[in-house]
Amino acid sequence: MKQILSRIFVFGFVLLIACQNNGGNQESQGNRRNHHKQYHKQDRENRATSDDQFGNGPQAAPDNGNSGSDPIDRHPGQLIFTKHARCRMGCRHIDEGEVQEILEKGRINYRKSEPAGRPDPKYALEGTTHDGQEVRIIFAPSKRGMVVVTVIDLGTEWTCDCK
Repeated sequence: MKQILSRIFVFGFVLLIACQNNGGNQESQGNRRNHHKQYHKQDRENRATSDDQFGNGPQAAPDNGNSGSDPIDRHPGQLIFTKHARCRMGCRHIDEGEVQEILEKGRINYRKSEPAGRPDPKYALEGTTHDGQEVRIIFAPSKRGMVVVTVIDLGTEWTCDCK
């Protein structure tokens, strides 16, 4: 029995290493980037029609911050930026002030949100920043504060080397 478990463990370890090495493959990264660009291109093309037709697209934010019906705190004590979000902010020329602006005034796109997500729900807020960028920012409310998961510029495809 020990021998079988030992072989399973070694096999699992080898499989894990192989999968990690495959992630660094340039062709694999290129395919992911192309898929990402194609996905967001289709998303932009479909947003105007599908969101409004079915009434489940971006929803207007409350007038002045958090109301009883808003599922997220629009004025959290602390914004926590993931490394990924920081990298994407740099690539897409989005600063902390713009992130705060979208949190306060953005519309929740429930089609891109995961309100039942575990361990933390995720909400996609969309809007136009003061400098005219149309963005989607993914927020995850947590006990520590509001986590900024990623930022997306819906109008421009920026080159980026974030992982």
